[in-house]
Amino acid sequence: MRCLIFLIVAGAAFAMRDQSIAVKGRLLCGPKAASRVRVKLWEEDGGPDPDDLLDQGYTDHNGEFRLSGGTAELTQIDPVLKVYHDCDDGIKPGSRKVKFRLPKSYITNGKSPKKTFDIGRFQRRNCFVQFLGST
Repeated sequence: MRCLIFLIVAGAAFAMRDQSIAVKGRLLCGPKAASRVRVKLWEEDGGPDPDDLLDQGYTDHNGEFRLSGGTAELTQIDPVLKVYHDCDDGIKPGSRKVKFRLPKSYITNGKSPKKTFDIGRFQRRNCFVQFLGST
């Protein structure tokens, strides 16, 4: 019985595969660069498996960011970019969150992403999103 349990656990471990993704973009608050905005790259899981934080950081003085990361999963990962901002919210406490689902075509097998998804520019005022292409 122990041998059977060991074989099942070992088989599941070998079935896990490394997957990774990279994303970049530029955030604007109106016409100005949104600097020091928190950005996080997550892998969302359904069921009992908790979501995985793949990478996090802040936009630079130009509002630009680049994140990449990976994890081992049995199934294809579901990557999302979360942006936590205070653009045009007056004196409201806390940050608002915007979530972008990232295309599965940019997921790479292995620990290092081979492609980067470019979300383009995201301008908070007027809730405007412009996709400029990808590299």
